Amino acid sequence: MKVTRRTILAVALVTAVPLLHGCATKIKASSLTNPAPMHAFSNYSRIEVKPVMFAAGYKGNDAALSKIAANFTKELAPSLAKWNGVPRNGTTLTVEPVVEQISFKSSTKRVFLGPLAGSSGVLMRVTYRDQNGKVIAEPQFFQRAGAMSGGFTLGVQDNLMLLRVAKLASSYTIGNYERAIGGPTGADDGAVAAN
Repeated sequence: MKVTRRTILAVALVTAVPLLHGCATKIKASSLTNPAPMHAFSNYSRIEVKPVMFAAGYKGNDAALSKIAANFTKELAPSLAKWNGVPRNGTTLTVEPVVEQISFKSSTKRVFLGPLAGSSGVLMRVTYRDQNGKVIAEPQFFQRAGAMSGGFTLGVQDNLMLLRVAKLASSYTIGNYERAIGGPTGADDGAVAAN
């Protein structure tokens, strides 16, 4: 029996499609947009930002968490210096950034496995509390790097995902300082969990 190139190609495609489909991240956001906070963050004379951390009991990639934390701090630093320079009136807003889920494919994994390493994804929630502990806002931020884009860029897209999620979170803080307007989660229709 003679095996043709077309037969080999067809078998390869039938085998590869389920493998690549399994590479999609299971991490999902709950919506496309974040609601506005109860009021603008400028109502507070002091804004304190806690370190970015994993959710209680969650084990994730520490190097990825460090990159998110560094980018989040870098984006907020100039604004915080300005905001915290105003006279104090006893009101404080505490910002608590928590990474709830993360699937991060390192550059090493990308070099050896490429797209077969799967997708990367991150879900981060930031809780804003007043000086009495009352929650003013609790937005979530989502980003992902597809298996194919992450694989063919040898991990560059995975690292950019970490930068993007930090930028979304810091932009929400900056964007809601003057007026309470909300903001995007960073998810698209395909990345929102079915309710």
